[in-house]
Amino acid sequence: MELASYSDFAVRLVNTEEPARNKDALTSVEVVRELFGASTQMARRATDSDVTRFRSVRARLRAVFEAADTGDERTAVDLLNSLLLEFPVSPQISGHDYLDDEGRPDWHMHLADHPSNATAGYAAIAAMGLAFHLTTYGADRLGLCQAAPCRNAYLDTSTNRSRRYCSDRCATRANVAAYRARKRLESERSASTGRAQESAQDAR
Repeated sequence: MELASYSDFAVRLVNTEEPARNKDALTSVEVVRELFGASTQMARRATDSDVTRFRSVRARLRAVFEAADTGDERTAVDLLNSLLLEFPVSPQISGHDYLDDEGRPDWHMHLADHPSNATAGYAAIAAMGLAFHLTTYGADRLGLCQAAPCRNAYLDTSTNRSRRYCSDRCATRANVAAYRARKRLESERSASTGRAQESAQDAR
């Protein structure tokens, strides 16, 4: 696994909650284990106690996205640095026993499993991945979906820094809502103009 992919750990965890809808999917140790994806060794260490700890880390990661989304880069970095200090990483060079066309391992940086508990391991990976993304692409590449009431986190990888929604579904929903709002405004203006013309005619 490459460092860039670790940022997805942060997004997956943050998006287990929908504050505006008062929904929280992080309700069991099974959900915690699913968040690890292919990292099954770390997932097996998860216990019921990790549910509460994961929620705490989730709130702190969301705060990073919220600060970045409002343009407060320094706060985003300070919050992320706090996580990095509390949950340090142990980098290793890994090849995963995969060989390239010339028979050599595909060497790349990998973060070693955290020895203490599942939450510490996940938090270390998520914070490091987010830090890598922020320092490589900029804090403005961390965003929260603009399609109300959705406030899911996303990582903007577009070439022109134009992403505003977490998914195509939310983008479509926002565009439809904007279209309907424009049509409603046009209708109201047309009706207002009609009433004004009628009043003018009555006054003659």
